[in-house]
Amino acid sequence: CHHHRSAAPVPVITQTDSRDKWSKKMDFLLSVIGFAVDLGNVWRFPYICYQNGGGAFLIPYVLMAIFGGVPLFYMELALGQFHRTGAISIWKHICPIFKGIGYAICVIALYVSFYYNTIIAWALFYFYSSFSSILPWTNCDNVWNTPDCTNYFGMDNITWTNSSRSPAEEFYTRNVLELHKSSGLKNLGGVRWQLMLCLFLIFTIVYFSLWKGVKTSGKVVWVTATLPYIVLFILLIRGATLPGAWKGVVFYLKPQWDKLLETSVWVDAAAQIFFSLGPGFGVLLALSSYNPFTNNCYRDAIVTSLVNCLTSFVSGFVIFTVLGYMAEMRKVEVEDVARDKGPSLLFITYPEAIANMMGSTFFAIIFFVMMIMLGLDSTVPSSITSLAFSLSWSLYHRRELFVLCLVVVCFLGSLSTLTNGGAYVVKLLEEFGVGCSIIVLGFLEAIAVSWFYGINRFSNDIQAMLGKAPGLFWRVCWVAISPAFLAFIIISSLLKVPQLTLFDYKYPDWSITVGYLIGFSSFMWIPIYMVYKLVWTPGSLKQVSVRKEGRRLEQVVTLVSPWCSPQRLAVCLRPERTIPELHADSLHMTTMP
Repeated sequence: CHHHRSAAPVPVITQTDSRDKWSKKMDFLLSVIGFAVDLGNVWRFPYICYQNGGGAFLIPYVLMAIFGGVPLFYMELALGQFHRTGAISIWKHICPIFKGIGYAICVIALYVSFYYNTIIAWALFYFYSSFSSILPWTNCDNVWNTPDCTNYFGMDNITWTNSSRSPAEEFYTRNVLELHKSSGLKNLGGVRWQLMLCLFLIFTIVYFSLWKGVKTSGKVVWVTATLPYIVLFILLIRGATLPGAWKGVVFYLKPQWDKLLETSVWVDAAAQIFFSLGPGFGVLLALSSYNPFTNNCYRDAIVTSLVNCLTSFVSGFVIFTVLGYMAEMRKVEVEDVARDKGPSLLFITYPEAIANMMGSTFFAIIFFVMMIMLGLDSTVPSSITSLAFSLSWSLYHRRELFVLCLVVVCFLGSLSTLTNGGAYVVKLLEEFGVGCSIIVLGFLEAIAVSWFYGINRFSNDIQAMLGKAPGLFWRVCWVAISPAFLAFIIISSLLKVPQLTLFDYKYPDWSITVGYLIGFSSFMWIPIYMVYKLVWTPGSLKQVSVRKEGRRLEQVVTLVSPWCSPQRLAVCLRPERTIPELHADSLHMTTMP
């Protein structure tokens, strides 16, 4: 094939040749771990775990990981590595009619970049505020404090009532967010310039770690993926030595077996593992497409999923030892301390505990550095790699400009989350922009690959790369169990209408409708593209969606033809593909130039 290429009169550049490669295998592994391990591991898992029956939750979690999460994770790594393209263009190899999935992923990635970076901007604000000998959320003597502010550390005769607010909570709501200046979603207030500055800094970092592509982002993850582990380890040791720590751990792990009979627990387990591993976002596709063709992606999938689940588990200890310590200090039960859920666990509860430890400034600084790092390596590859390199080749070469435009769009989109009521917008986007729609995409992706593309073809692809076909377990999971697992989450989440509240604000009904529209705006590209494809493509539905063996034969013939079309070069230049028809066609082959 290479011989013919040199003799061919038509010079063609192949995507496979000029595409970047990871300089080291570790670069790739750390990028995948960096993407999969994010802020959700630190706050979402511990919170969901104690909410759903402590130790008993680990059973549905592990089962859902084995049958749903890991197979989909493995599938996406294998697809990216075999087809060597991003989230949009891969569909022309798999099943062209589903190409709308690629566009839907881009819209979702855009929504994520609108709110996710804002959370990191908050962390950056805290990080900046941590550089003082007395942390500003230690006491009630600041400009932003109200008479409700109650500082119970080191005091004996303090009564903690329902209207009491800790200094850390007031710092977060009244100084960082300035929530009191907004009456809700109808009146968001002005943009906080301090947060805008923080966000600007973050986007600058994102831009410079991306503009040179994999070569730079591969180096950046050496810091962003490993540093959080060092910090987690330090915080774990610090947490374990606090008084009352064991209380928190008991609360975290004490199994409540009756919870296993509730459907919501299983849905939470499924959703948590799915969001945690992150198949469906198109990022794993993009990252693994830079791997050498024969790389062992099976081992990669197993190793990175294990690391991810263990990180979630360990960070539970980091959070709960501290919650136990706070319960001891406030003289209340652990569940009363932990009623702040979601990000406020990281922005109120944890900083408050840090403020009252020895060496508080040091621990505050490393804690927020860890949060910024965890956040950054999950935003760095996401929307951008999958978008840029799948739209067109010309963009690939004008990467700096393209990435700049994208960063500007994301920055402008984030402005609504930087207002006084920005936290309300963040919660809305998080709930509806990503939630259900990404699971629907995962479901369609699994079906497109195992039913339309064909599980046998997919297994042959894996055999070409790894030298051995995937076992029965994987094939059964891909065809039946994983799609069923996702369908189960989708149906159960559609049946229950979410009641959104944040602090004391209850979301009005119209905002829930807006939320559903946001969710639909990403999903609608799939049916739109299908209709477009069917209307504009001559021939029956069967021909459009499933390319039968005739097309496969055509690929074999083009294999030796010097006038191989550029689109099919990726396939042409791959001697690893053995197709039975080769024998039948060998006569035809020998007569070609």
